[in-house]
Amino acid sequence: MVGTNLKAETMKLMDERTNTETEMDVIIQRLCQPGGPGLSGNLVDSEGFPRTDIDIPTVRGDRRRLAELRNDHKILTEKIDQNIQVLHSARLASTPSVKDSGVQGSAVNIGSSSSPGNYSVTAATSAAMDIDVVFSRPFAVIDEITEASPAAEDGLQLGDQVVRFGNVQSGENLLQRLAAEAQSNQGCAVTMTVLRQGAMTNVQVTPRVWQGRGLLGCNFRIL
Repeated sequence: MVGTNLKAETMKLMDERTNTETEMDVIIQRLCQPGGPGLSGNLVDSEGFPRTDIDIPTVRGDRRRLAELRNDHKILTEKIDQNIQVLHSARLASTPSVKDSGVQGSAVNIGSSSSPGNYSVTAATSAAMDIDVVFSRPFAVIDEITEASPAAEDGLQLGDQVVRFGNVQSGENLLQRLAAEAQSNQGCAVTMTVLRQGAMTNVQVTPRVWQGRGLLGCNFRIL
């Protein structure tokens, strides 16, 4: 029951995070529309006067709300990570070990009620596997990396399948959210989780200005 309850709690957290991402998307689209101020653009004109082409109080409110949502998203993601670690631990604990059993070169029959080594998959094990499917699914692949770019220097590789970039893991408007995540973390290291040759790998990437285009110098192709 513990595993089942933890799975339900984790799925609820994932739903909350999805709702948070949806609200973030709406705000980002509103701020980044043509002629808009963007996520960090100036609210004053070249002469230092408040811009008359935008609703400054609304923009400030949107940016403040976006900052709150990003903080909520970070907290939700941390809780999800913690729950997944617990589920994984339970799954490992439920797996029988035949080390030092004294049985060598014999077939082990798992699942027979008459077998001394019989075991059943626990709720925690099933929950962990279900969560894995949702949590570890790549949403993009890196299909281009410019030489001497931040992406190249920080260790990203062609073919890396992106599972997570900072607070971005899934949902709609992924390219726009990836760009916003890079912009909001300019000069700061961001954890990128990638699936590389069948293995999960965390890479610390720092979006930054360089001689080329963008802050990373790589191209994400949404899957």
